[in-house]
Amino acid sequence: MRLRTPLALFGAAVLVLAGPPLLTTGSGSETGTQIPGLRLMVPNTPGGGYDITARTAAKNAEDAGLTHNIEVFNLPGAGGTVGLTRLVSEHGNGKLAMSMGLGVVGAARSNHSPKTLSDTTPIARLTEEPDVVVVAKDSPYETIGQLVDAWKRTPGKLPVGGGSSPGGPDHLAPMLMAEAAGIAPKQVNYVPFDGGGELLASILGNKVAFGVSGVGEYLDQIKAGELRLLAVTGPERVDGLDAPTLREAGYDVDFTNWRGVVAPPGLSDAERSKLTRLFEELHDSDEWRESMKQNGWDDAFLTGDEFGAFLEAQDARVVKVLKELGL
Repeated sequence: MRLRTPLALFGAAVLVLAGPPLLTTGSGSETGTQIPGLRLMVPNTPGGGYDITARTAAKNAEDAGLTHNIEVFNLPGAGGTVGLTRLVSEHGNGKLAMSMGLGVVGAARSNHSPKTLSDTTPIARLTEEPDVVVVAKDSPYETIGQLVDAWKRTPGKLPVGGGSSPGGPDHLAPMLMAEAAGIAPKQVNYVPFDGGGELLASILGNKVAFGVSGVGEYLDQIKAGELRLLAVTGPERVDGLDAPTLREAGYDVDFTNWRGVVAPPGLSDAERSKLTRLFEELHDSDEWRESMKQNGWDDAFLTGDEFGAFLEAQDARVVKVLKELGL
């Protein structure tokens, strides 16, 4: 996370390669990464950041010969906490992992989930990326300044959509943006969606005035002209996209999102090590590097106990920022 203001506490898709995995000559036996029957859960709907990250990681791992026939499946609900509860219930299952990120941290808090990420086995943080502020191509707002001016006049009448529950990245980013613009966060009409896929339809259909989501999730739609990009929330502009940062536009916000992988509790040391090794080898592969480049993801690799400590810090920061924003 990159911090630039006291309240901007949080610093962290779209290349989906369809079709069956390509056959490779690699076996993964040299590095001990083969996990027959591995399943990768996505705790929100298809098309969102967790989904794209999981499917990209699975395909890249297979193409690199690290393991084969990874099953990616979706179990959406309650901002990711339905999937989280399922994961925790699979105690000792070394052939299951879950794609997740800051949104699940926030959802566990805002939904008062009985299970939290402290109940899981941390495997790896993978990526970091800025959020984007987007509108439909026929929106009356052509610049971030025009949007914020209208938002300030009638904040409750301009709904903002995000692909995460309250406390998640797509919620925190516009709340911090509102505060920087002089809008009381409690006046913001935030509409949560269960992932970026559901949110996209509402932006394109003008059901919300604007949307906030990860850059990688909407890269194709932005480049195709279906969405108009007004600003990015990170500290720097995104290569290949013509939009200012929020700070450039005069709003003191610097925010990035991240994504990673956790597994059920109760794994043996060998099972945890094998899962961690799989993602270490994936991180070092040419296939993953190319996917990160094409999706606009930044490398944020972290494993094991260090990732666990990071998750604990993120949970504390979600609680703090929600409290400071009066939410």
